[in-house]
Amino acid sequence: MGEGAPVVFIHGLLVGNLATWYFSAAPKLSQSHHVLLYDLRGHGKSPRTQSGYDLDTMTHDLENLVDSFSTEPLTLVGHSYGALIALNYALSHPEQVKALVLVEAPLPPSELQEMRAILAASSDDMVAALPPELQGMLQSGGRRARRFLEGLHFLTAESTLLEDLRNTPDISDEQLARLHCPVLCLYGEQSSCKQVGERLVRVIPDARLELLPGGHFLPLEAADEVSNRILEFVRG
Repeated sequence: MGEGAPVVFIHGLLVGNLATWYFSAAPKLSQSHHVLLYDLRGHGKSPRTQSGYDLDTMTHDLENLVDSFSTEPLTLVGHSYGALIALNYALSHPEQVKALVLVEAPLPPSELQEMRAILAASSDDMVAALPPELQGMLQSGGRRARRFLEGLHFLTAESTLLEDLRNTPDISDEQLARLHCPVLCLYGEQSSCKQVGERLVRVIPDARLELLPGGHFLPLEAADEVSNRILEFVRG
């Protein structure tokens, strides 16, 4: 474990867990920095809770982890809804955040084309819309695929997650303009969310946008490119 400034990685909802970052940028960065990975509530090995998937509650979960992790200013790296959690935390704790990496942050998530499709889809349609890397894992069967499908069913059919996503508000330009830490925005060239990245760099004083080949699931679709950009940014 490295001794550099702490870095917290946050995955996205539904199809993500801490493995999103464990098999990409986190191991390399841990050689020079103190790194924290965790499963969001209801995901991975975290307890399956029926509620609390709204942005403020998920940010509060992060607050509790950070309080026991580090007192130093840290860098937050988030994908999709995980990027919104990072952004929300930075707005409420500016003194605690050194820098942000926002990968495909959707503002608001209900306006994202991929998210609208998920909100309207059946479980089978959701699986069909997954990136090829995840579909390949499911087609191979086995315990991992079974756990994934069980988790997806719980989150979409037995929890408030989808309703919480529908009700997640936008973050205003006035709020975004208060961010003064460096912000790296990574978006896919084929993503319907790309215009959000363009908006972020217009409004946030110290933000830059980098486009990578791929869509909304960039940590899977362009894992090496995403990892390299994060490493370069964090290490300066």
